[in-house]
Parts: sequence; C-alpha cells; structure tokens
Amino acid sequence: MVFGAAARQARLRLGLTQADVAERVGIAMEVYSRMERGRMLPRAQNLRRLCDVLSVSADTLLGVGPGPSPVSPRATPRQEDSLELRRLVRTLRELEPRQLKAVARVVRTVVSVMPPKAASGSPPPSRKKRLAPARKRRAG
Repeated sequence: MVFGAAARQARLRLGLTQADVAERVGIAMEVYSRMERGRMLPRAQNLRRLCDVLSVSADTLLGVGPGPSPVSPRATPRQEDSLELRRLVRTLRELEPRQLKAVARVVRTVVSVMPPKAASGSPPPSRKKRLAPARKRRAG
C-alpha cells in the first residue's frame, strides 16, 4: 500500500477529516491533501507526527510493515463531538491567548443567562406565553 492510501485509510478509520489531521500535525491542509493523493511525501519530522496522529507505524505508512497498529484511545474522536464542535475547536486553536480569553468570557456570559438544561425526556421550557385561541367570527 502506498503512503497516501495508507494515510487515508488510517485517517478514515479514526473518523478524522484531512483538516483535523493537518491541524494536529502542524501542516497546511493542502499539503496533507497532496500527501494522501500521492503527490508528495512528508519530511521525517512530519512523518513522526503523522504516525502519532494516525496511530500507525512509519512502516505501515511507508508500505513496508505488516499492517496498521492498534488505535490508541486518545487518538479516537469522541462520538459526542459533532462536526460543528470540531470546527469550533479548530477555530479556537487558531486564536491568540488574549483572543481566546475574550471568547471564553463571552461564552461563560452567554451560558450563564441561558435557561437550565431540561431533564432528558421532558420537553424544553417554552419562553412564549400561551395565547388563548382566537375566536372565530360568525357570519351574520
């Protein structure tokens, strides 16, 4: 198996996007995409990072090993992490510390004014007042 196909297979097995892998390795997504398409090979330092992120050996990625190594628990994404949450985290990681603190303050403020989370199985509390049904006029 060539490098690109092995990297793609490992990435998909972990449920990661190309952007997720590129971010964790510290390379541009376009660069990682070229690697998966077989257009380029990683430098030695990036190969080591890719092995860690994808939970595979260098032998596997380079096509000289017997197969993928077992997935480490820390590398698998949590099922409850939605695509939107992963995108938000990716955006937050790009912020400077000062910006991140400001965003954290805003989020804490917004969460503090939100109504409490409803217990599972019960409908969320309605914020609108219920209006009496409109009376129909009789034709006279």
